Amino acid sequence: MTDLYRLAEKNIRISSVYPAVHGMCRDYRALGEADFEVVTDGADIAFEREKSAREDRAEGLPIRQYEEPYLETLAVYRKIAEKMPEYNTVLFHGSCIAVDGAAHLFTAKSGTGKSTHARLWREYLGERAFMVNDDKPLIRVQDGQALVFGTPWDGKHHLSRNTAVPLKALCILQRAARNTIAPVSAAESLPMLLQQVYRPADAAALIKTLALVESLAASVSLWRLGCNMDIEAAQIAYNAMKG
Repeated sequence: MTDLYRLAEKNIRISSVYPAVHGMCRDYRALGEADFEVVTDGADIAFEREKSAREDRAEGLPIRQYEEPYLETLAVYRKIAEKMPEYNTVLFHGSCIAVDGAAHLFTAKSGTGKSTHARLWREYLGERAFMVNDDKPLIRVQDGQALVFGTPWDGKHHLSRNTAVPLKALCILQRAARNTIAPVSAAESLPMLLQQVYRPADAAALIKTLALVESLAASVSLWRLGCNMDIEAAQIAYNAMKG
């Protein structure tokens, strides 16, 4: 199957074995010429299966068995992410919420509670807040500004919107008994940012990605939040980050 989609303001022609990815991307369908094309086949699906198995073994988990259509959706996004640095854009692992026209991105190690914290913001701020993407947004960094885009790869709760919002702040979450937040420097934040960005296999794309991450750190306010799962965590974080 083949169709055209617009992600991060680029038209991408996707040709896949299974229709699942096209169902995922239906709200992003586009017209016109493609900026680039992504084609997946059985080898790409097999690559994703082995990658998943390696990660499970490394974490001491039972190896999970995924259906091929799902694995192909991962392969498609991997190939998109490999290409995006050419357009000053990276795939970033985090939960991004917009409030009053500005985006706030929360990142942390898996299982820390990024999605839960974003939910607390929605509970605290109500209709003023909406999810841009709950798992893997795209971020373009250009001319000293960062713009975050919704994508169909939006986590198990499927929370996203086909939109673009200026990124105001990026916050590194840590579990804590007491809620505290403090600004951090670019140097302090870079190890986590580099861990959470997709790092391409291609050497030139990887070098460009590393430069984009440094530019991202210089373009937004940076914070570290020690948080529990109480609504107070959202109150403290928002009141600090909104300034």
